[in-house]
Amino acid sequence: MKVEFDEDTCIGMFQCVAEWDAFEKDKSKGKAILADSEEVEDGVFVREVPDDAELDAKFAARSCPVDAIKIYDDDGEQLIP
Repeated sequence: MKVEFDEDTCIGMFQCVAEWDAFEKDKSKGKAILADSEEVEDGVFVREVPDDAELDAKFAARSCPVDAIKIYDDDGEQLIP
């Protein structure tokens, strides 16, 4: 499973930070950041989700009010949103 985070879409509500510790606050930008991620295109960050964090990652994605977080299964199918 992987998570994709669009930093440009993020509005800094930080609800994802409360759901999964892979997300952190960047108060200087007023946005969340996805720790240990790789920027795959301008402002879009991706990382693998550890097996023991899958539920937390899904909650983080569902809690985002602007759908800046997407979850994909191992086959590349988008699960959330």
